[in-house]
Amino acid sequence: MSRTRSRPRGLLSMCMMAGLLATSIATAAAPMPRFEVDPSWPRVPAHWKLGDVSSVAVDQDDNTWILHRPRTLKPEDAASAAPAVLEFDRDGKFIRAWGGPGQGYEWPEREHGIHVDFRGNVWIGGNNCAGLNIAGLKPVADDAILKFTREGRFQLQIGRSGGSMGNGDTANVHRAADAWVHRPTNELFVADGYGNTRVIVFDAATGKYKRHWGAFGKAPAGPDNCVQNPPKSFVDGQGPEHFNIVHALRVSNDGLVYVADRENRRVQVFTTGGKYLRQLIRKDEPFARDLALSTDRAQQFLYVGGGDGIFVVERKSMEVLGMIKVPGQLGTGHHLAVDSKGNLYIAQTGAGMQKLVFKGWTAGGFR
Repeated sequence: MSRTRSRPRGLLSMCMMAGLLATSIATAAAPMPRFEVDPSWPRVPAHWKLGDVSSVAVDQDDNTWILHRPRTLKPEDAASAAPAVLEFDRDGKFIRAWGGPGQGYEWPEREHGIHVDFRGNVWIGGNNCAGLNIAGLKPVADDAILKFTREGRFQLQIGRSGGSMGNGDTANVHRAADAWVHRPTNELFVADGYGNTRVIVFDAATGKYKRHWGAFGKAPAGPDNCVQNPPKSFVDGQGPEHFNIVHALRVSNDGLVYVADRENRRVQVFTTGGKYLRQLIRKDEPFARDLALSTDRAQQFLYVGGGDGIFVVERKSMEVLGMIKVPGQLGTGHHLAVDSKGNLYIAQTGAGMQKLVFKGWTAGGFR
């Protein structure tokens, strides 16, 4: 089901009063979250430098985890590269860092996604492709998902570097972009991703394959593009029959799977079994770059990166309520995370990372 933009009314005056939300496209009044940038977050040790920050996660203690790409640093800064994984407490104080090649596992050539599950396990994936020919990286596809303890001790590898046999392969992923462990079933849902065009599910304890599906809940299909290949035009209708970069994925507490189909500019919603339910599609601007669920009890909001900010979507109806676009914000983000206080975290490749502090609600919402 497609959603279209409704015409905002009284937007300018309301935005001036709120000072935080730049646009509203909801058809009914709704309370809206307000944010502002925390310029002091985080406190990275001064002797370290970060490459492209690709992903961010928040654990059960509200500690924030950052994944960056040390090999993207300039040669003169390489000796000062921080380890790929950094943990900070809720105030932004550095706790620990680890990551990189080691014994018994295949570290991704191009770090992409990080997730910390409800037990504190840290999941890492990458999106390198042999044909990208990126300087300093081996010409191999990142076709594995890695599981570590929070201290960085290796636990499990699903798949093998360069091992993918395509969308029907149940042993390997193919340049997976994101992952999420669903607590009630302890299942690992993987946005798979840059090479494949599917969601794939594994047992988070053993790595055993469970199931997979493509767009609209159908068998996954579509080309394996080493280089991104966005559509040249967008026509009316529900969009292509296959995903085009499954870039982010979240599973709500009530068992709905939200998938960011980035290049097709849509979010599709499924049951945990893979049954297609509905979608939100916005063809007039970049959309579905990343996802996060609000952490209120009902998880009322879905945050979706797009345009030049982050859209606020009412999760149950999939109606767009407005946009987060505050002074100093990095933009749409590459990956997003939310803590228990409602604060929003942005990882933005090429720009760094950022904490948007939750400042309460707009009075009465927008119309």
